[in-house]
This record gives sequence, structure tokens and C-alpha cells, in this order.
Amino acid sequence: MIKRSLAHGAAMILLAAALPTFAAELPATESSAAPTLTPTQLASLAKQVTDSLGLQFDGYLRSGFYDGSGSNHKQQYQLGGDLQHYRLGNEGDTYLEFGVGKQWDAGDGVKWGVYAMPSWYNGTQSTKQLYGTLSGLPFAPQATLWAGQRYHRIQDIHIVDNWLMQDGDNYGAGIDNLAVGAASLNLALYSSGSYDNNNTTIDNARRFNFQLTRIPVNSGGTLSLTGALVHGDFAIGKSGGALGLLHSQKDFLHSGLNNSLFLQASTGHAALTGEFYNLDNNGAAQEGARQQRIAEVLNWQVGRFGGQALASYQRVAPDIAAAWRDSSVGGRVSYGLSQHVKLLAEAGLTARAIDNQPTQHLNKVTLAVALSPDTAFWTRPEIRLYASRFNWNDAAASANAGTFGADGQTHANTVGIQLETWW
Repeated sequence: MIKRSLAHGAAMILLAAALPTFAAELPATESSAAPTLTPTQLASLAKQVTDSLGLQFDGYLRSGFYDGSGSNHKQQYQLGGDLQHYRLGNEGDTYLEFGVGKQWDAGDGVKWGVYAMPSWYNGTQSTKQLYGTLSGLPFAPQATLWAGQRYHRIQDIHIVDNWLMQDGDNYGAGIDNLAVGAASLNLALYSSGSYDNNNTTIDNARRFNFQLTRIPVNSGGTLSLTGALVHGDFAIGKSGGALGLLHSQKDFLHSGLNNSLFLQASTGHAALTGEFYNLDNNGAAQEGARQQRIAEVLNWQVGRFGGQALASYQRVAPDIAAAWRDSSVGGRVSYGLSQHVKLLAEAGLTARAIDNQPTQHLNKVTLAVALSPDTAFWTRPEIRLYASRFNWNDAAASANAGTFGADGQTHANTVGIQLETWW
């Protein structure tokens, strides 16, 4: 119902507002037939309309056909680590999120707005974001006050579907874009409830977050600092905190090659990202942990050759259970064969070492042909025809006997067609 209402409402607003303006701009023709609009004209028209109405639309979609060998071929093959889900040819699911926002002028430079982002995952609806904003106040004209549920994300590692620095996904309030010299500061307070989980007394947890971004430190290089403090009444574990550092370097060693180095640590029920970690829920007690992570990420686009590569190591030491260490090395490359055709290849080598247990290994490789508006790595929409090969050792099969390791399986093949896009 929400999806239908948003789509119908947006369509009616855009149509009503756009037709008079666009009709006046069209060149006169002798034919009474309606003129054909090019994609560029449509995009320009949509931008003019949304800008004039103060509307914001954004979102993400992936879906498609997925098949493979074995009885568990629709599993997502990974050992469980935060940076171990190499996703190309490894997503047998459908996911949609649709964001819509609107701002109003309150006078004297002050603006207020609302934003909502419902989502659908394999048919299950949830709410990712829903909040209101107030900006343009005289004491901080560039800053934005907000309250509701929203997240703040810093630099996507797309090939493993992860944001290493983020806060949000809970009820909260804060202030964004405070100027600190050339840098920008976000401050926020959160409770442990959310629109999808109305129980706001889970551990009675509270969290304070800061994100200080775009600190210039060298030519082409910036620094981001993030932190969290978590407090609550936990059945197992204790309150904790998190600190993170990100150095981003443009044109690293070569023009078009960008490098990101993440260093992060957390304790208790604070996650490395800056969110909550392992909150007790529905009477199921979960422990906190001491965690450390280092990750190196490369992004590039040099002519027709683009890609993203990752190397990471993460250690998790739970308060009452055995510690484990996750490692991950992999990447995805793209090469433009022609204006609308790309070749894609992705490989990932992952391992999980749990104290006093055999080390688990899971590796994958995917080859794909993609159709897209152009040959750049990040261009979407992208429709892919792919084939993947996964293999893992006996230790991984035993640890995942309820999913992809059922019946002692140690390898799998998948094929599919997937659409991925964002706007």
C-alpha cells in the first residue's frame, strides 16, 4: 500500500507540474503527434520538476533469476564475517528501498522537511528511515537539526555490501553539518528502539555518536574520525565505545586510483561501525565483545578499466565465548567492450579462525557480462548474466551444516540474471 501510494502520488505531481512547462519549451512541429523525448530530455525534465517542487527521490533495487547446483543454492555463500560477502553472483534475493522527501520554506531562510524510506526484502516490508529536519537557523545556517530514524553512512564498500562507518537505524535526534574549520561534524543521540522494533527498552540502551569528516591532511587526502559511546543495562557484557579512522586519498600512485584505509576498534555493546552491537532481544541474552579491524580499499576507473579491491582483517573477542579472526582478500573488475557492454569478474578469498578449532576457508569466483548505459564501473542500471563457482573446506562445511554445508557439501555453482540500479 505504501509503495502504491508513493508511486501514484509522485507520478501525478510530476505529470501535473511538468506538462505546461515542457510543452512551452518544445519546438513547433507540423505533425500533431506528440514529440519523442530522448533520455537526456527526460532526465533534465525530471530534475527541473523535482527541484521546483522541492522533492527528493532516491533508492536502490536488485532482483532477478537465480539458480544453481545442490539443494541450498539460494544461500548467500559466506563464512559470516562483516567483509566476506562478495556479492556479485551471490545474491539470490530481491531488495528495494525507495526514499522520498520534501522541504518547505518557513521564511527568513529557515526550511523544514520530512523524509521516508520504506524497504522490501523478499516480500517483507520494513522502515529504514523516517525523520524530520529543520535547517537555516541563524546560529548555524549551514547545519541541519533532525529527529526520527535516520542513518549517516561514510563510503560504501560495494563489492561486499557494507558500510564500515555508519550510525542510525534507531530512534534518535541530532545536528548535522556543523562547520569545524574545513571539516564537517555530525552529532547524534540514539535509543535502542526503531520503527521495526517498537520495544524501546531493549537493555534500556543509549548511544552517542560523532562523525568528523573531510578533514584536509595532505594534497588530495582527507581524514574522517568517528566515535560512539554506548550505555545500558545488559544481561551479558557491558557498556562500551567505538573509535574509527578513515584516510581517503585521491589519485593514489596513479591518476584515477583512489585509496581508503580504515582503522577501527570497539568494546562492549558498541559496534565497530558506530552502531549498537548484540543487544539482548526477546529474552535471548547476547554478549558484547572487544573488536579491531583494519581494511584497505582501492577504487579506480582508468579508461575502460574500472574496479574495486579489498584486503581486511578483523578480530572479535566476545565477553564469554571463544574469539575469532576473519580475513578477506578480493575484488571486482570491469572492462568496457563497447558503449553498452562490460565484462565483469569478481574473486574473493575468505577465512575464519576460531580459537581451538580448525580454520574455515571459503573462496569464490564470478564471471559476468553486463549491459549498462556506459562502461564505467559505477554506472547503473546494470543487467548481468553471470556464473559463479564456490568452494570451501570441511571445517567450513561443518560450521555451516544447516545451510550451504548441508550433507558435507564443499562446493557449489550458481548462474543467474540480475538487475541492479540506484537513483
